[in-house]
Amino acid sequence: MKQSKNNRYMPMLMAACVMAGILIGTFFTSRFSGNRLNIVNNGSNRLSNLLHIIDDQYVDKVDIDSLVEKAMPLILAELDPHSVYISAREVQMATDDLKGSFFGVGIEFVIRGDTLHVQRVIPNGPAEKAGVIAGDKIVSIDGKPFVGKAATNDEAMRRLKGQKDTKVRIGVVRYGDKKPKYFTIVRGEIPMKSVTAAYMINDETGYIKVRNFGEHTYDEMTIALAKLSNEGMSNIILDLRDNTGGLLKSAVLMAQEFLPANRLIVYTEGRKSPRKDYKSDGRGAFQRMPLVVLINESSASASEILAGAIQDNDRGTIIGRRSFGKGLVQEQIPFSDGSMIRLTVARYYTPSGRCIQKPYSIGDDGDYEHDLINRYEHGEFFSQDSIKHVGKPYKTSSGRLVYGGGGITPDIFVPEDTLGITSYYKEAAMSGLILQFAFTYTDDNRLKLNNFKEMMQLSDYLQSQNLVNQFANYASNHGLQRRNLMIRKSHNLLNRYINSRIIYNILNEQAWTQYLNQDDPVIRKALEVFEKGEAFPRKPVPKKKAGGKQKVACAGSCGSRIFMNGNMNSIAMC
Repeated sequence: MKQSKNNRYMPMLMAACVMAGILIGTFFTSRFSGNRLNIVNNGSNRLSNLLHIIDDQYVDKVDIDSLVEKAMPLILAELDPHSVYISAREVQMATDDLKGSFFGVGIEFVIRGDTLHVQRVIPNGPAEKAGVIAGDKIVSIDGKPFVGKAATNDEAMRRLKGQKDTKVRIGVVRYGDKKPKYFTIVRGEIPMKSVTAAYMINDETGYIKVRNFGEHTYDEMTIALAKLSNEGMSNIILDLRDNTGGLLKSAVLMAQEFLPANRLIVYTEGRKSPRKDYKSDGRGAFQRMPLVVLINESSASASEILAGAIQDNDRGTIIGRRSFGKGLVQEQIPFSDGSMIRLTVARYYTPSGRCIQKPYSIGDDGDYEHDLINRYEHGEFFSQDSIKHVGKPYKTSSGRLVYGGGGITPDIFVPEDTLGITSYYKEAAMSGLILQFAFTYTDDNRLKLNNFKEMMQLSDYLQSQNLVNQFANYASNHGLQRRNLMIRKSHNLLNRYINSRIIYNILNEQAWTQYLNQDDPVIRKALEVFEKGEAFPRKPVPKKKAGGKQKVACAGSCGSRIFMNGNMNSIAMC
């Protein structure tokens, strides 16, 4: 009986052995016959298998990690302009703005010639506590010379940033000294403020400048609002010009401060991301205060979420020029080696239902990257009639027409001011000569300039120094031919740019902003709106046409700019 039972299972056992033999034979045949391409042809992950084959069989030794570093950006570039790969060494720099702080020594610096110049020392920061002052020239870091070709922005940040409570020893040459001084600095946490200016423009109007949307931006804004309220603020200007965005959460929290309860702020939706609505909770302290939001062509992403929420809910007036047009939502996905990708997972939509993402072709970033230049060439920076709206119109809560498919079109358009712009001015600005002159003048006159603690006092002093003529001589000595007729035509612009940079060098970014705002046409328009009591958009009034038919009146708008006199790109912090 037992034998009969064993015989019954024998055919099944033999079949299993045959199948195992076939599988083992196939494996070793493919492994040792030299025909390994079937791995790619049959595998579900061809890219991974390709890298394995290259690593295993390529004629020369290949750095697979380096190959991946080069391949990943190319793969993501085939998706959309905002899905990107960030290497491990770039992650910290890419996330510092969003975190709102980093660990370093606490200085702002510029590279002039072949030397690092300390432009500003962060108050109460590690460098100030160690004895470093503005104007010092850093010539060595941890015993190694830091001059010549080694003195670059990237290398300075690499050496001066570091882990909290670690030490770095620097050698500096101070004005009037022949020998270097040495300071040991204990690295600490350095805040990076999102709200860079908050002050009263006049007795009624408070002004808040927001640089980006990071983890602490909402807290900084509420502190600024409270401060200005105590100073008598009854109108608010929220300046989002040149704000390239950041965290969606921060934009939502900031919008809630101005919106009544249960108002839609934004919603997101993607192929794998179900629709998610973000609504106001009604706890904002400034729901009824007149509000103006300033935007321009460099206002993007989270800036557009906030501006779109204000516009679509008819909560305030948007002034300036058409925003950038970024309506894609990215999620940060880290890898084990410290690198990460920012992958587009959804689109966001303003309360009216519009997606303001401007058009792009998959895998072709050329037109996308040159969009602002194209806008300029088509005349959009100077005439609201030149704007080209893409897609259908939408309606705000009161019935005003708004448009998507390419940024937020402001309610009131302010054209780019070209008065005084000459080829001489353009070359002076683009070459960096104005920035260089401003820093050189600051460094040579720092002892005198340090006596001025208020923006207006310093401005009045600089106004008396005939700096435009001094700059023209400086520029001539550095390769820019003197052209007196053009200099006279651009005198006010040159004077404004030079003075603003010196004010920044000696005081701070708020003073710099305050100085530039004095004759800013966008600011003037905002103040005019408050004076007329028109900050809250009005419901369109139907107009009768001949024959008794009606049409809805709506506000037109648009805009942009090309030359940024207040360029901050040459300044680095560590």
